[in-house]
This record gives sequence, structure tokens and C-alpha cells, in this order.
Amino acid sequence: MDSPKKTKITDPKVALTKAEHYCAYQERSQQEVRDKLYEWGLWPDAVENIISELIGRNYLNEERFAKAYTQGKFKQKGWGRIKIKQGLKFKKVPDVLIKKALLTIDGDDYMRMLEAVLTKKARTVIERDKFKRNYKLQNYAVSRGFEADLIADLLKSNDL
Repeated sequence: MDSPKKTKITDPKVALTKAEHYCAYQERSQQEVRDKLYEWGLWPDAVENIISELIGRNYLNEERFAKAYTQGKFKQKGWGRIKIKQGLKFKKVPDVLIKKALLTIDGDDYMRMLEAVLTKKARTVIERDKFKRNYKLQNYAVSRGFEADLIADLLKSNDL
């Protein structure tokens, strides 16, 4: 089956209006908006003009996006700092803003989230050997973006 033809937008004013709606729906990074504008078929000059217009009208704010992304992935998905940082880098957010956004995660909340993630996973791991069990739990938490040293400390201090 043929996929439906995507209509190209050639008028920058129409594209700006559509981009405003796109940005108003949820926080977006500049790169996400840039990619969407290119997908719509706009030329590089028009794309950069629209991006600067969106920034000027406060539809687009990288710092606000980085903080919203960080809080969302931490609270909703239970991601650790490493995975959040990778996600922000993938969206081409500057390192300075990534560091600032990661500082919004409270240390106590972070440890509680790590403990909750490990506790939930521990219920599903049916390994009897304590060493193998902890190894599986540690691998799982690392895959969720938590730091290995924090995981090891928590596994030593708690009997999950």
C-alpha cells in the first residue's frame, strides 16, 4: 500500500503558525522543531528564521525544555541521571543546560527512586544465589541510567 503523500509547507507564515501549535502542545528542543520544519519541506533560511521567532515569542526555550524533560523522565519513567543525560544529548541540548537540569533532581528523591526501582525488580528476579541476584539487579538499575556506585552501596546496605 502506498503511504499517504505528506503535504509540504512552503509559506513561512503558515509554518510559523503550525510550529507555534507544535511547541504549545508540549515542551520541545530546538532540534526537534528544526527537524519538524525540515520535514515540512522548508528551506534552511526559513527554518532558522522561524526558530529565532519562536525563541523570541517564548514558545521555544531550551532550558525550560531540559528541566521539563529531566523531571518527566525521572518522575514518570524512573530514569537515572545517566540515561536522562544521554536523552538530552540526543536532542542536542547544550551541556551547560543539561547540568543545570540534572541539578533539579533532589538527592533524597533520587535515592528513593533507585530503591523503588530495585525493590520492584527484586520481586520479579527468581535467582536464589545472592551474588547472581545482586548482579541482575545491578545490571537492571544501570540500564535504567543509575550510577553503579550508588546501586552497589544500596544493595550492600539493604537486603532486597
